[in-house]
Amino acid sequence: MVNLTIDGKSVSVPKDTTILEAARQVDIRIPTLCWLEKISPTGACRICAVEIEGVDRPMTACNTPVKEGINVTTQSEKLTRSRKQIMELILVNHPLDCPVCDAGGECDLQDVCYDLDVTHQEFKAEDVNPATINHWPLIQQVPNRCILCEKCVKVCHEIIGADALFVNDKGDRAFIDKKVEKCTYCGNCVAVCPTGTMISKPYKFKARPWALNKVPSICTYCPSQCQIDLNVKDNEVLRVTSDDEGTTNNGTLCVGGFFGYGYINNKRRLIEPTVEQKPVSWDKALERVVAEVERIKKESGSAAVAGFSSPRLTNEENYLFQKLFRAAIGSNNIDTEARFGAMRALQALDKGLGLHGASNRMEAIGNADAVLVFGADPSAEAPAVDWKIQDAVRRNGGQLVIANMRQIHLTQFADSQLSYKPGSEIALASGLGRLLLDRGHIDEDNLKRTVFNLDELKADLAVVDLEKVFEATGLSREALEQAADIIGKAENVAVIFGSDICKSAFGTSKAAAVANLAILSGALNNNCGLFPLDEKGNTQGVLNMGVYPENLPGFQPYTDSKEKFAKAWKCDLPDGGLDAEGILQEIEAGTVRFLYLAATNPQSFPNSSRWMKALKQVEVLVVQDIFPSEITRLATVVLPGSSYAEKSGSFTSLDHSVRSFNQAVRPVGKSREDWEIFAELYGRLNKTLVTFNKVDIFNEVSELTSLYAGADFLDDDRNTYLLNLPQVADQSLRYQLITAGNGADGLQLLTGTSVGHFGTTSTWAPAPLEVEPEGILKVNAEDAKVAGIADGDKLKLTSVTGSTIGKALISDSVPQGLIFAPYNFTVLGVQQLMPDGDNLTLVQMTKA
Repeated sequence: MVNLTIDGKSVSVPKDTTILEAARQVDIRIPTLCWLEKISPTGACRICAVEIEGVDRPMTACNTPVKEGINVTTQSEKLTRSRKQIMELILVNHPLDCPVCDAGGECDLQDVCYDLDVTHQEFKAEDVNPATINHWPLIQQVPNRCILCEKCVKVCHEIIGADALFVNDKGDRAFIDKKVEKCTYCGNCVAVCPTGTMISKPYKFKARPWALNKVPSICTYCPSQCQIDLNVKDNEVLRVTSDDEGTTNNGTLCVGGFFGYGYINNKRRLIEPTVEQKPVSWDKALERVVAEVERIKKESGSAAVAGFSSPRLTNEENYLFQKLFRAAIGSNNIDTEARFGAMRALQALDKGLGLHGASNRMEAIGNADAVLVFGADPSAEAPAVDWKIQDAVRRNGGQLVIANMRQIHLTQFADSQLSYKPGSEIALASGLGRLLLDRGHIDEDNLKRTVFNLDELKADLAVVDLEKVFEATGLSREALEQAADIIGKAENVAVIFGSDICKSAFGTSKAAAVANLAILSGALNNNCGLFPLDEKGNTQGVLNMGVYPENLPGFQPYTDSKEKFAKAWKCDLPDGGLDAEGILQEIEAGTVRFLYLAATNPQSFPNSSRWMKALKQVEVLVVQDIFPSEITRLATVVLPGSSYAEKSGSFTSLDHSVRSFNQAVRPVGKSREDWEIFAELYGRLNKTLVTFNKVDIFNEVSELTSLYAGADFLDDDRNTYLLNLPQVADQSLRYQLITAGNGADGLQLLTGTSVGHFGTTSTWAPAPLEVEPEGILKVNAEDAKVAGIADGDKLKLTSVTGSTIGKALISDSVPQGLIFAPYNFTVLGVQQLMPDGDNLTLVQMTKA
């Protein structure tokens, strides 16, 4: 520790601490403009200059490290004069447009001028600032307001890893410029700007900051669930902000979090119930739903009724949905889109590791000595995970191994990129496991303690044929050995896997292979862990609340726990139950006659054309959603639900943090909170008056499950619960025996989520659409050449289940033989090309 004195106060701090950081520890405020805690210091503005006894000139506190015994003065007449003069120089040619500047009222430059009593200008200079930059999407840059603090440049480089912003030109002609093709439109440059230089175009001239009501909330687009403030005026969300202090995301947001709020205010929202496509009152709509349920139950039994809920809904709403179906309707035919991804990972992790999701908190990733990203694109599926990976490998000295069919944003930081052949994930995982053993990286003592079937593990690894692995994956021995050494030599390992694995038809087996690799690498026995990703906001909550036929809430097996819940709910619960595939088959067979879709659009399901055909066949279709679609046009009854901003509830993040939020705006038109709809239907079907609220549901879940037992409640304005994390006990891990299948040969289409969109919801938000207005088919140059396709041409893809036409983007991010397409755009319709339950298929490509 280093001891020093600041303004007469003694302080002891670690070596390499700056004077500014030391002063903050004893509540001494030093003015700053260019300093930002989450980035490296710049020392550009020099407002933080302080005096050090024995040093003949002032030193910048933000980037001067402490030294033993120094005596620092932060306030003196000399410093005040110096700071005022610096401010006057900064203000040379600064425009006096505060009344129309969006930063007015929350401008750091204004605040420092006021604090230093800067009231006049002593200097003059030729104004050589470039003109306002208006051609960037979403963000306007006003160079004559810029003080060249470089906060925006550093956030772009150090936190996001985009390297889009840079300082152009020199001296007084320098200004912040952008390589537009590299921009991710995260909005963090706007958020950190201390002046009105970087301006959000969607928010420009909408409101003054003091007129806004800031409502603490969370971003529900992805499972990271960044903590935000919804800025509201006149019942409209006008912008989203996030504080650096007191938030799990340290104020950092992605394009969805910062700019994606526009769908809340979209004029095309569903605003009133309809029956047979005609507007009706809520009473008439709910009356029709109840009447149809009772009629079909009487004619065909409750097994003829089925429903889907959604990771777009809250924990409380998903709990009520499954209770509505099981207790009030008498049907266990319930599922969600998690069936096509996260459920597969759950089955594998539960069987092998006893996990129901991630094994650790997300921040643990930043402490990893090695990170393995397997079949995932964290930048698209959970951007905050991307930032934690960058913490590990760019700031804390860790190494990164990426195993992916494609090049992704994080590839630029990878020490090892394993670009494997499509469908060879199991072979790759087995090969890495064998190399960890062969190269002496296995902690056998730990395996003896934790693994139930160690003999099977050893026998399975012994028969892995590495030559066949190299052939199946298309990777060299050297590449796999390098990756195995990075993973094996690391003390703390984080393993992250995502949709390329989970959404595959063999997702359970592939996830089991990754689970085996987590056992062998020691990821479950250190300070990091295993992290499955699913890009939807509340997938973990859906699983926790038991919205699938196999389990009741709290991962309690349905058959074993049925009597317990029946007693608590004072009803008889049905036997059996259909999952998504079973529901589809029974609709086609005419057995399931009533289908309820809550915040669910099967156009995003694999083999979506089959689903659409089935929806046209079902006798009664009830759709509860916030936007019109092909699904609502088929519906018997449409019930307008609400966005997260219009309701109260909680979501559960990918690392088991339960985050509450309160209503920020009233639901649009006559729409209702989704839990209110479920509750009223429950009461009407049971012929009782039902009054549910968030607290009642939380208490009921707590009584019937162990989900919230021992949870740490963070007593802050965001009401966060940290659920218990599993501990690796003796003999608790099971190595799973898996047979590797053969990948197909030929041109293949892979579907996944876009980096710029989240599900289909963000395609209703104007800002993300400005950056990415349509789904693009990414094609390798060699494949394009064979098909005679140029960049921007329309191409036609055909599979055994369907075809689509889209615009081609020739890209080296996909290898020869693979096309990538986002499933976010229902207009593009790539999911109709997919086989049932899969994300990869053989296709033919021709110029359209």
